[in-house]
Amino acid sequence: MFLVLRQHFYNDSKAKYYISILIHVLLSIWVWIIFFETTSYNSFFDNPKHVWLMMNMTAIMISIVFPRAIIIILHFLGKLINIKTGGHLRWLTNTGLVIMIFIYSIITFSEFWGRFNFKTEEVTIYIKGLNKDLDGLKIIQLSDMHLTSFYHHKKQLERVMEKVNQLNPDLLINTGDFISYGWREFERYDTILSIARSRYGSYAILGNHDVGTYDPYFTEADRNNNILIMNNLIKASGYQVLNDEFKIANIGKARIALIGVLTGGRHPHMTHGNLGKAIFGIDSVDLKILLSHDPNQWEEEVTGKTDIDITLSGHTHGMQMGIITKKFRWSPAKYFYPHWNGLYTSGNQYQYVNRGLGVLAIPFRIWMPPEITVLTIKKE
Repeated sequence: MFLVLRQHFYNDSKAKYYISILIHVLLSIWVWIIFFETTSYNSFFDNPKHVWLMMNMTAIMISIVFPRAIIIILHFLGKLINIKTGGHLRWLTNTGLVIMIFIYSIITFSEFWGRFNFKTEEVTIYIKGLNKDLDGLKIIQLSDMHLTSFYHHKKQLERVMEKVNQLNPDLLINTGDFISYGWREFERYDTILSIARSRYGSYAILGNHDVGTYDPYFTEADRNNNILIMNNLIKASGYQVLNDEFKIANIGKARIALIGVLTGGRHPHMTHGNLGKAIFGIDSVDLKILLSHDPNQWEEEVTGKTDIDITLSGHTHGMQMGIITKKFRWSPAKYFYPHWNGLYTSGNQYQYVNRGLGVLAIPFRIWMPPEITVLTIKKE
């Protein structure tokens, strides 16, 4: 890269050359610091600092190392094309520089602003014959926090919890993936999560990350232990955890069944808890709401096969990149999850898929803002 900058700028402008070298050196120092910190880290894999370092290493590879490789390839391709006359093709090197600046700018913006650009999505669901005591019921759904997303940014998570309280929810629902690898990531976030309250109770399930699927050093015993610890930590955060079971919420004279199933595995081999067990014993209720982390479970096991009214899911993150406007939504997530974000219907059954609050693997969101969902249930 030094050679590229010298050949491209030195004879053209000494000022441009020295400025470009300074920027290159500073970015290189940053890359090597993160690289050595990540590779020499000597503690538990699911330590929050380690997870944070891994995310930042990935971001650096995408935003700095990869674009540099493009510049180098284009520059020396220009020298090869121009080998008879000497020199290089300036426009080709300039193209590489523009690509690098563009990628770096997008990633920087998406990391420091995009992933904290919390959007409140307001959705109304109309239910035929809804009990009058449930007309206007307000449900707040959160999902996929991946709490290490807020490492060094706990104030941002506090903002979300305070926003939840300002919305005055009747029910607070969390559809899983509090962590990415293991229980140590939870740290003391329970003190922040417990800020959020709801009138008739808060309910949560464990997502596939919560059960320890992705920690490469976990044994089967470690995963079982992880599930036990996660249950306790989520309870300490103010939630009732639903592990293939249901709870009844009484609102006026109406009764709501909150049903939750565990999710495990990884795409495309996801595993789902026992829905039959979860709904067994539900007698006369006015509304059934299922918490199912994986949105694909809705078509596989719920719609047309049960009388569950509303299913709330997460998991996809909208792949943390795409396009969202008032009239158009697109994400590469649609090719893996047909129901990747928003409200879906089948007959009298509904599913809402939340695109998540945190980030996974890469610490940025490109035009795919994190979401707080406000669902209002109305009588049709």
